[in-house]
Amino acid sequence: MEEIIQEKKRIDMAKLKKTGAVVLPSIFTIANMAFGFFAILSASDSNYVLAAWFIMLSYVMDMLDGRVARLVHGESSFGVEIDSLSDWMSFGIAPAYLMYKFVLKDFYPWGYPVAFLYVLCGALRLARYNIKSHFGGSSKDYFQGLPIPGAAGILVSFVLAYSMLEGEGGARNIKVVMDSMPFVYAAIPFIVIALALLMVSSAPYAAFKGDMIKPTSIKGILIITGILGMIVVYPQDALFVFFSLYALSGVAAGIYKGLRGIIKTKEA
Repeated sequence: MEEIIQEKKRIDMAKLKKTGAVVLPSIFTIANMAFGFFAILSASDSNYVLAAWFIMLSYVMDMLDGRVARLVHGESSFGVEIDSLSDWMSFGIAPAYLMYKFVLKDFYPWGYPVAFLYVLCGALRLARYNIKSHFGGSSKDYFQGLPIPGAAGILVSFVLAYSMLEGEGGARNIKVVMDSMPFVYAAIPFIVIALALLMVSSAPYAAFKGDMIKPTSIKGILIITGILGMIVVYPQDALFVFFSLYALSGVAAGIYKGLRGIIKTKEA
């Protein structure tokens, strides 16, 4: 009888640990969603810079939930689904609404469909990613299409960088980036459309999950130090530059892949 009681206790403890392993990363996921919601509220009050920083906080929560899940072995189908819903709120709906209030409303009536296109393609991108995750089709090294956080990063960092022209974001800036801001502002509808299409494209984007950049290697240390140094010195501008380069990297990789395929076909 004592053995049965002890075995039941062990089973109950195992269930409790498993539940805790699932719940713990979900706390960060919900925080991600909360900051995305706060960003929408801030944008509705025309506090665009605050809204952008709320979305940046969502990035922090999004990075932490995955790492915590791997650390406590709490990966689950529930975690994948709630994470995607949070990402859609924070990196899909919130940036689209922020950009509508900040820029796209000036392009009425085209601002409506442009903002919705971004939200729609973000949902499709996340749905495709979930299907691949459930059926083992995802890669550790590359994403298919621009990840929704990468697309949102360009829009949010643009708001932060542009705010410096109006004296809201600080004095430190990169002159070339600042000089380009009025042109970026005018091109925002086309940029939003391009980002939406890149999310549902097949362009390969580095995932930085495998062995591409090891934090413990000299190369990894130099790259991480350089990026962090730029963000510390020029936070708004550096974020805009890095997110833009990442978006363009997939386009360049896709073109290279296509050209290489054409050359191989001709050689064959």
